[in-house]
Amino acid sequence: MVPGSAPARTVVIIPTFDEIENLEGAVAAVFTADPHVAILVVDDDSPDGTGALADRLAAADPRVTVLHRTERAGLGQAYLAGFRTALAAGHEVLVEMDADGSHPASALPALLARLDAADRPGVVIGSRWVAGGEVVDWPARRRWLSEGANAYARIALRIRVRDSTAGYRAYRAETLRAIPLDDVHSHGYCFQIDMTLRTLDAGFGVAEVPITFRDRLRGTSKMSSGIVAEAMLRVTQWGLRRWFRPRSLSRTSNGSAAERSLG
Repeated sequence: MVPGSAPARTVVIIPTFDEIENLEGAVAAVFTADPHVAILVVDDDSPDGTGALADRLAAADPRVTVLHRTERAGLGQAYLAGFRTALAAGHEVLVEMDADGSHPASALPALLARLDAADRPGVVIGSRWVAGGEVVDWPARRRWLSEGANAYARIALRIRVRDSTAGYRAYRAETLRAIPLDDVHSHGYCFQIDMTLRTLDAGFGVAEVPITFRDRLRGTSKMSSGIVAEAMLRVTQWGLRRWFRPRSLSRTSNGSAAERSLG
């Protein structure tokens, strides 16, 4: 952003850790999809030089800014740091997107258009598991793991979101301001489920648009057994809380009733 100018309405937040092979292409793809957005790279002290590359991209294009973090506290905390920075800068729409090419930048206009629909959802998720969505290049085991995790989340948490683990999503700033971000302590991919619940709890709708998800072509996946275990444990805890505490009803983005967690 040029000093003294108004911030772009939309900022795409890209967290990075050892993504030097992917970052430049991801930034170019975002600007091809929408040249009017800003990009905030949140780098967790990547030893491969990703942070330095991000600085060079920012020096060459005022639409790009970089947040350097010395701690490596996981994906969720990186996004929270990005949210705080973007909200303080005055952006109205905050988009989460991975650097590895798995989230198609070409779908960004569809996410933003859905966010501006008349029902004004609080977040729009780029979903693999709604009609029209698909996953390519994944082995069957990983597909089953993702579909099973999302089915378990729907049953345990009594929500209707088909892809609550998805990390490609667009939030309204007002949604994130209504969520006490300091209370979010999820570190891995269960961060996305956590934020989905908190969005519903804050009274906002959740909408999903189909995307085609591709596995990364370069670099190493950050998925681990510890991340999966954290997600399963937390979803089980949240589910028990929802089953044994009184529940109220909110409205989803399509106007239907949805249970809200009070925990």
